[in-house]
Amino acid sequence: MKVTLSDAERRYIALFEDETGAAARDCLTFDDRVVILVAAGEMGQAIGPGGQNVEAVEEKIGRSVELVEDADTSEAFVASALAPAAVRHVTISNQDDRVAYVEVADEDRGVAIGKGGQNIETARTLARRHYDIDDIQLT
Repeated sequence: MKVTLSDAERRYIALFEDETGAAARDCLTFDDRVVILVAAGEMGQAIGPGGQNVEAVEEKIGRSVELVEDADTSEAFVASALAPAAVRHVTISNQDDRVAYVEVADEDRGVAIGKGGQNIETARTLARRHYDIDDIQLT
């Protein structure tokens, strides 16, 4: 699927890359937060010592910034998108729709879903955009 970014999202990516030195693959904007998809292996650089890099980006954007690390496989990507929830296993079904079934520790179910469902919806959006996954279901 082709990812289309708004002008604001492109500006956020440029600012993020300038501030952190890490590569950004995608950006989602919401009223109160910005979610940035960080290239695989660059999460430490994106966060910076004591979180200083991401904090600098948050200060300049004026919103909370959440980071998701890209991955090489769709299963690893779904697990990464639901972090910090403890994901035990991800199975991708290729029946009529492509669905990721995610086994999450009971105590982390709320973390995976997030306030008002925002975490799982963000994961669904990113998985759809980058791995053509139609839905994510928690088991």
